[in-house]
Amino acid sequence: MYSPAAAVIAVLAACLCGVPVALNARSPEPLNYRPIIGVLAQENLPDDLFARGNSYIAASYVKYLESAGARVVPIRINLSEEEYVRIFNSINGLLLPGGDVDIETSQFSRVSKIFYSLALKANDDGDHFPIWGTCQGFQQLSVLTANKNLLTLTNTKAVALPLTLSKAAKSSRLFQNFPEDVMQSLSEENITSNFHSWSLSLQNFSRNAKLKRFYKILSINTDGKVDFISTMEAYRYPFYAVQWHPEKSLFEWVDKPGMVHLGSAVRASFYTAYFFISEDGGRFFSSAAEEGKALIYNFSPDYKGQGAIFIQNYYFD
Repeated sequence: MYSPAAAVIAVLAACLCGVPVALNARSPEPLNYRPIIGVLAQENLPDDLFARGNSYIAASYVKYLESAGARVVPIRINLSEEEYVRIFNSINGLLLPGGDVDIETSQFSRVSKIFYSLALKANDDGDHFPIWGTCQGFQQLSVLTANKNLLTLTNTKAVALPLTLSKAAKSSRLFQNFPEDVMQSLSEENITSNFHSWSLSLQNFSRNAKLKRFYKILSINTDGKVDFISTMEAYRYPFYAVQWHPEKSLFEWVDKPGMVHLGSAVRASFYTAYFFISEDGGRFFSSAAEEGKALIYNFSPDYKGQGAIFIQNYYFD
């Protein structure tokens, strides 16, 4: 399912870049012209001098989804399970962002588990609900699926890499409709931004039966010593995870290694966002008033300066 806004942006991007537009090929369903994606907040970083309240969402994740034609609902970490169920039944998907919290004991982890369980049940009942995990979100999904932390330290804190695509990548749901030149850029150019200290190694993935049954490897990378999973999607569920940061090429501007703003990186980032929006689950809020109260537009991001890792953050009580 896709929104006309996303289609217009895709057409414009294709016209400017001289490539054909390929839309997601899911079976036809009634169109949702107003897709809304939830983004999960997380505990404030201890060294964040700008922090207010108890949690934040980096604005780049919000803009990333908006760039593909969606609106965003922030999901705060201090709500009741009943409130999370109500939000789940109103949004069209969930993005688990990157960050730096404990993915076993944090409130981010607690709420992720609630939504993960709800999404498993919904999809098992034929009710499509997609989840996207970026960096920490990737790691969180691996822990939730394996029911244990299998992450390994890697030297990948600030580096841009090409993806080593698997044989399954080209026919995957995520990549199958990407333009050929975008796939070529992803596999040949240093355009995927990596800012993580922990990775899911190929070895640990291969030794864990739960992960192997659940996820298909779409790409791997290496820090020179450890081969790690960089992109994966679930076999039976619309769950997608990237260890790299597509949103940073579009919306983060700290001047340090690993930050890439080449046109090829921007285009690849757009197609990942557009793909996820096209996976829209087709839910709606019970009323326009309830929808309006839930949207990110009720909050204003704080500008943190050109040297900050996150240029803008939303903060929540």
